[in-house]
Amino acid sequence: MSGVGTGYTPLPAAFYERGAELVARDLLGAVVVSTVGGVVTAGRIVETEAYLGAPDPASHAAERIGRTARNESMFGRGGIAYVYFIYGMHWCLNAVTGVPEVANAVLIRALEPMEGLETMRERRSGRGGRVPRDRDLARGPARLTEALGITGALDGHDLALPPLVIAEGDAVPDKAVAVGPRVGITRAADWPLRFYMEGSPWVSR
Repeated sequence: MSGVGTGYTPLPAAFYERGAELVARDLLGAVVVSTVGGVVTAGRIVETEAYLGAPDPASHAAERIGRTARNESMFGRGGIAYVYFIYGMHWCLNAVTGVPEVANAVLIRALEPMEGLETMRERRSGRGGRVPRDRDLARGPARLTEALGITGALDGHDLALPPLVIAEGDAVPDKAVAVGPRVGITRAADWPLRFYMEGSPWVSR
């Protein structure tokens, strides 16, 4: 792979200009590349969830919520980041999909670490300097943003440009993909919009 100064090629804009459920499936195997802080950290996407805008009760842009300052990036064009704060302590990364105003997005739930593991360990060290297992460095949406240095400063960022890029990776065959209900929500929890690599030790749960 080539480009972005780190050996990776960003996914093209057209990749994101589709429904969230299609993009969520096809993001498996792609690579999230961060150069935040001047160091490369990267991981392969192994788990995603699709959120379908106004008709989706679990979406931040569900009809009952509408357009707000928090979810404004969701109404932008496909291929930008929607980064939001949760539980007063964690950031979560989404890729906006479709066309402007539809507010579709894909939550990046888990990564398989590839580059910059030492930096990831430092960023993820808990109180007393306790370092998590490598398996847990990016195993969950809040963990992966911490490991890659992603914060709300990147909300609305173009995911084809540093310091945060989603790049081409190895295609994942359908037989290696599992589909199931989304995690940690109460509304529309049974909708089959979670996609993950079957048997991967890096999947969040």
